Amino acid sequence: MLTRRQLIKAGAATGVLAAASGAGATALARGSGGGVAEEAFAVPLKRARVLRPLGGGRGRHGAGYDVYRLSARETDVSVFPGTTTRMRLFNGELAPVIRATRGRPVVIEQTNALGVPFSMHLHGGHVPARHDGHPDNEVLPGGSRVFNYPNEQRAATMWLHDHSHHAHAENVYLGTVAGYLLTDAFEERLPLPKGQYDVPLYLRDAKFAGDGSLVYDMDGFMDRPTVLVNGRPRPYFEVAARKYRIRLTNTSNERAFLLRLGEGDEMTHIATDGGLLPAPVSARVLEIWPAERQEVVIDFSRYPVGSQVVLSNAIAFPGELPEVMRFDVVRTAHDPSAVPDRLRPVPDLGTPTVERTFVMSFDAATGQHLINGKPFDPERVDMRPRLGTTEVWTVRNTDTQFGIPHSLHTHLEHFQVLDRDGAAPAPGEAGLKDTVTVMPGKSVRFKLRFTDYTGKFMYHCHLLGHMTMGMMGQMEVVD
Repeated sequence: MLTRRQLIKAGAATGVLAAASGAGATALARGSGGGVAEEAFAVPLKRARVLRPLGGGRGRHGAGYDVYRLSARETDVSVFPGTTTRMRLFNGELAPVIRATRGRPVVIEQTNALGVPFSMHLHGGHVPARHDGHPDNEVLPGGSRVFNYPNEQRAATMWLHDHSHHAHAENVYLGTVAGYLLTDAFEERLPLPKGQYDVPLYLRDAKFAGDGSLVYDMDGFMDRPTVLVNGRPRPYFEVAARKYRIRLTNTSNERAFLLRLGEGDEMTHIATDGGLLPAPVSARVLEIWPAERQEVVIDFSRYPVGSQVVLSNAIAFPGELPEVMRFDVVRTAHDPSAVPDRLRPVPDLGTPTVERTFVMSFDAATGQHLINGKPFDPERVDMRPRLGTTEVWTVRNTDTQFGIPHSLHTHLEHFQVLDRDGAAPAPGEAGLKDTVTVMPGKSVRFKLRFTDYTGKFMYHCHLLGHMTMGMMGQMEVVD
């Protein structure tokens, strides 16, 4: 198995990494801290619960909308049999899901029943500044805030999480995440797997004490040996011998996954952060960094009924089980679905008129992570893009001494990756993105266009410990 330093040098499908190790032999079933004993494939997958709207209505222009309520609160749940884990969850649910439709807004009343501030952010959402979850708009304990998501953007897999100024990393680690799946007429016309065969999976790592409690240490990302899928430790999932659309979201604070199916069996990569790729891509491994979404179609009809196919992580740290989950093929099923040769073209983002550079680095003297030599200052606006303009951003990671990867997530707009160190992006990065990872000594360029909304929005590293330690900036989009 790869060490952290080998991880930095390794790679695969999207061009960030360069080689994948095989899923190693038997690893220890306990973390170095002596936590709960863990056995792979001992529990079934819990399908993410799709929330029903509390009601709806019609807005000023006659458009219908749906209303939800999400309460962030502490809840006791059973992760391991015989133990209870206190987590911070939306509505007491492990990764609930909202399914939305383009052109039909969603209104969410978010209440904060935690003892810390909370600021809900729709990651990947194209929303007005006052509904984006800026740290300035934290909901204090006992308070509430209404969020309006217009849903006037292309279909995409998104997710909701905390974006408060100081508590965000711990809140996300303790479970306050929810899925947000937006569809549209274009996507619905495609013959991709639908209904029960369209399955969202939320991946993360964790560390548990012997009594089942979650252990949070912001610097302990290499000692979180348990992988949870929809809140279950390395579960099994019973599937039919047909095609499934699998929507993967990495909700970890810092953990990257390099996923391999079986012995390197083919997966069809169809979508990333901003929705469908221009064309499907055959993938033997699938790379997914924190906050990224990757979607694949897996055809289980190639396996006889009774087969068990393991999804493993090729960059598990030493002392960890490499298995992530197992698919158990238990029945046959009719399958009218198909993956078209062409999916969705990338929109024209226009001709760039502005170029910006973002240097990401670590200051060993202060322990801070910096963008362009500066830590985050809520009183400072770092740039003022103009509405309607297209820009090119170059992101450079200069942390070669410490070997630290960084990512950059842009609020408000998705972007198009132009190149990595001058080379064209791999096919898996050919679609729209909102989070991009850059390895030490490397750079990436991408293009984005500012549309629709003015106001203050964030950009930051989505390795949440780095963000906590200052790797965040804010832009004010002006008209």
